[in-house]
Amino acid sequence: MQFQGTDKYVATDDLKMAVNASIALKRPLLIKGEPGTGKTLLAEQIAESLNLPLLTWHIKSTTKAQQGLYEYDAVSRLRDSQLGSDGVEDVANYIKKGKLWEAFESDTQVVLLIDEIDKADIEFPNDLLQELDRMEFYVYETQQMVKAEKRPIIVITSNNEKELPDAFLRRCFFHYINFPDAETMMKIVDVHYPDIKRELVKEAMEIFFDVRKVPGLKKKPSTSELIDWLKLLLSDDIPEDILKNRDTRKAIPPLYGALLKNEQDVQLLERLAFMSRREG
Repeated sequence: MQFQGTDKYVATDDLKMAVNASIALKRPLLIKGEPGTGKTLLAEQIAESLNLPLLTWHIKSTTKAQQGLYEYDAVSRLRDSQLGSDGVEDVANYIKKGKLWEAFESDTQVVLLIDEIDKADIEFPNDLLQELDRMEFYVYETQQMVKAEKRPIIVITSNNEKELPDAFLRRCFFHYINFPDAETMMKIVDVHYPDIKRELVKEAMEIFFDVRKVPGLKKKPSTSELIDWLKLLLSDDIPEDILKNRDTRKAIPPLYGALLKNEQDVQLLERLAFMSRREG
């Protein structure tokens, strides 16, 4: 079982090697990289490439590790017992299966995406150590052991908002998605807009990479933001020559709202434009 990328996802040789290495080692694949570099999309494309189902567990700041295993709804059981409802005696009726349970009991191998693990509490990764390592967990309420029938392919993404514990990192295969160079970025653009004019892409890419090179940006524009920007430039409502006729003395690109996401970065480029005009 080898991941070779898909028509919808441009994977570098290093990334393909990392995916296949994690599958061979039977360890979770921990993916880091700038926001917008395709970390989440990677799991979707692995599932599509290998023709496997995809289960996604989106992590929030309030997410607990236990929710990935199961949740016992004691409140509903108490209410139903007071109302005399049927099935109260069977505690299994009040067990809600989590994404790990679904992945473990699946008859076929699945791809399990644990998305943005760094959003959760710092103890969250440690609370999943044994389950991810042994591929099993115990349900105390029903006194049953849940064990993976087919070991899932686990992809874990992180935006590096928090440091992950060493014990957790030791159990993962790690890969950092470097920001694409111009050649790789052109291939990514071709996937989204195969018929786009080469001249438009060339000018847009020059502006995009120039903006990324500006020192002091709080948030550099990402791949996904370039795709959004190109979509705007291709819109029927936007003049074709908007890039050609732009004032080169201005550091602010046209339709900058697709690329810049906070006022500090806009003000920084405006100051650079002002200084450029003064020097001119």
